[in-house]
Amino acid sequence: MATAPAIRVEAASAHPEWQYLELMRRIWEAGDERVDRTGVGTRSVFGATLRFDLADGLVPLLTTKRVYWKTATREFLWFLTGDTNIRSLCTQGVEIWTDWPLDRYRKATGSDISRADFSRRIVEDAAFAAQWGDLGPVYGKQWVDWATYEPVGDGVFRPGPGINQVAQVVESLRTNPGSRRHIVEGWNVAELEAMALPPCHKTYQFHVADGKLNGLLYQRSCDVALGLPFNLWSAALFVRMLAQQCDLEPGELVWMGGDVHLYLNHAALVEEQLSRAPSGEPRLAIVRRPASMFDYRIEDFEVSGYHPAASISAPIAV
Repeated sequence: MATAPAIRVEAASAHPEWQYLELMRRIWEAGDERVDRTGVGTRSVFGATLRFDLADGLVPLLTTKRVYWKTATREFLWFLTGDTNIRSLCTQGVEIWTDWPLDRYRKATGSDISRADFSRRIVEDAAFAAQWGDLGPVYGKQWVDWATYEPVGDGVFRPGPGINQVAQVVESLRTNPGSRRHIVEGWNVAELEAMALPPCHKTYQFHVADGKLNGLLYQRSCDVALGLPFNLWSAALFVRMLAQQCDLEPGELVWMGGDVHLYLNHAALVEEQLSRAPSGEPRLAIVRRPASMFDYRIEDFEVSGYHPAASISAPIAV
């Protein structure tokens, strides 16, 4: 097993990003090597926790490689619309979800269409997008339109009104901040098979103490190299937006992972990133308070103090 470059553990208390780097190193050096769903293979540990202070605008935006926070923000805002088709993402140049419909299209048609051409057709052809661009009832559908069913007699049910979990959490934070039920859940067992990918960042819980809003994200499966940098940013963004809407101060983000892994074909990324040291204190400002959680725009978010090292590319496992 390859040994990752040593990192300066003594600096761990000086910068919160060392938590992430230490987790990456632990997985790479001591993780259990396993065959996974994608066939690529991973090294994995089970159970991990990271904690980040969100006071004074601080955000867990990694500096040891560039994280495209605007892309992650566009994805998060897309979740809040409840949309499950990649067309609006592709229109914005966001290709996070394109590989799954592309893989389905190639298998169904035998075409070797390029990713760029597939995305272009999704944007330009509404009928093509309707047929090939839908992901099934993934994150946003569960967050803002969880399916319900109403009995109509003789054991027959019809679709009922969807449940907007995000709107419910906003209301409960405002009216009953001490509740232990401030939860947004994505793991809808009845609909998992219809999803392009079952939710990885599956459960969000929020907690109010001393006028501060804390958030916890439980992630059942976590790609530490490619996914976690986006997940940390988006979870912190969720806390910040809720705090603004509920007249609370941001507190702490707690991240918890179940199967926490690195893909075996990410060796170059891991070794390069572990050779770098974090620096700076990125901060997020929300420059406008919209009428609701569902009215934010990308222009409402500004990041300062972010001077990351260069981005590091690696293949995504579909």
